[in-house]
Amino acid sequence: MDSVIIGVDEAGRGPVIGPLVVSAVRIPNIDVKILEEMGVKDSKKINKIKRKKIFESIMENCKNRNWKISKIICSASEIDKYIGESSLNQLEVKLFSSAIEEIGLSKKIIHVNVDACDVDEIRFGKNIEKELGDRWKKTEIISKHKMDEIDLVTAAASIIAKVTRDSEIQKLNDRTDFEIGSGYPSDLITRRAVKKMIVNKFPHSELRWSWKTVKDEWLKIHNRPLPVRVELGKSVEQKSLDEWTKSEW
Repeated sequence: MDSVIIGVDEAGRGPVIGPLVVSAVRIPNIDVKILEEMGVKDSKKINKIKRKKIFESIMENCKNRNWKISKIICSASEIDKYIGESSLNQLEVKLFSSAIEEIGLSKKIIHVNVDACDVDEIRFGKNIEKELGDRWKKTEIISKHKMDEIDLVTAAASIIAKVTRDSEIQKLNDRTDFEIGSGYPSDLITRRAVKKMIVNKFPHSELRWSWKTVKDEWLKIHNRPLPVRVELGKSVEQKSLDEWTKSEW
């Protein structure tokens, strides 16, 4: 029986604009060397052109070899809704678990490597185990910080997630008459974009309304509380600043 390894990583945890993407990659253990030959490494350490080339090579191998990938694209509105009810860490537990479930349970799996999003890497892994439930109890979940620097399969997942998120941001750029930038609050282009995306009665749907950057800019322009997303596609206005609890994001 050919054993397989699953690696899981995300892209877009911190941005104020656009989705969070989680990807899982399943590769036969004997094929890990192919990832090395491709030049796979942590997506943050590869330039955009090379990332795209490796992405395409991974997708080609999914057709030609026994590789499998899953992608979960979590929209800004979904992120806001979930954070209003729980936390970003718990959302990522659910997204990682969903990506693993999409790959599918198999006796061939040696273990699942995940790039821990929680400051407590062990807790993150245990929470994923709990979310996956009894069906997966015999499968080892290995959760470590910077797993994409340790494990090539997780690095491949990081590339899939990053390229997918970049594609979503490009789609958004194509729909607007101004540049979005990277989507991160530290990006000056993004900060200018945020200001343009909050001029109407409600902020732009691709903004993460629960992020402090959006709340602060909204208050400067409108001098009233930011509306709240009560459910997907619907929003309500808050009546007073007293109702507004600032988020750390």
